[in-house]
Amino acid sequence: MRILHIFLFAALLTVLTSCGANSDTKGTELTVSAAASLQEALEEAGKTYSNQNPDIKIVYNFGGSGSLQQQISQGAPVDLFVSAAQDQFNVLRSKQLIDQNHSVKLLKNELVLITQKDNENLHSVKSLAEAEISRIAIGTPEIVPAGMYAKQALLSLGLWEEIEQKLIPTKDVRQVLSYVETRNVEAGIVYKTDAMVSDQVRIIPFQKEALHDPIIYPAGVIAGTRHKEEASRFLDFLKGKEAMEIFEKYGFKAALE
Repeated sequence: MRILHIFLFAALLTVLTSCGANSDTKGTELTVSAAASLQEALEEAGKTYSNQNPDIKIVYNFGGSGSLQQQISQGAPVDLFVSAAQDQFNVLRSKQLIDQNHSVKLLKNELVLITQKDNENLHSVKSLAEAEISRIAIGTPEIVPAGMYAKQALLSLGLWEEIEQKLIPTKDVRQVLSYVETRNVEAGIVYKTDAMVSDQVRIIPFQKEALHDPIIYPAGVIAGTRHKEEASRFLDFLKGKEAMEIFEKYGFKAALE
């Protein structure tokens, strides 16, 4: 019996030692919460970075910037946040949840109207007021930056009150794109970069007189991260030339200061 105990202890020690070795070689997992409109571009940038840094695994949480901001405020384990608007980012900064020394205005985008390629009833933003257009999807303005910008633009054109009853609010900008692609709505307002990833929609530019806040994507390391050095290095990569070429391929522009 004593020999059996010794054997079992030796076996357990071997397992624990093996687990310890695996944990040492597993590397670091970075959780990045980012606006849904960044999905394809960030996934490609993350893959490029991980290929160059095999000890770093990038895990993404994509969604509406307002929802992501609330998750971080409530203590979600996040290492880096990339928002589609300055407002949500500033809320976290005011609560000292963003590392003041590791944040930047990263990207710029623009707003467009989309519809199905065969929809002949929509030729301009002002066409949204026509009777043939009964359903228009936008991100919920209170929590989705694209929806906030859309409301500002429609107000500046004097269209908001005229079409408000037609509006279908969504949880993020990608849901707007999906609703247009599946013909649940006749039109939607998204970022140009979202429209560019779809071959099922037609893009209609906004008039120059449509006014809204600048569409800026700030990025920053979360103050409470346990991986500050790794998150900071990944942010530096996102600011660099190689990542910017990826972002520009998807229609974004650099907004670095």
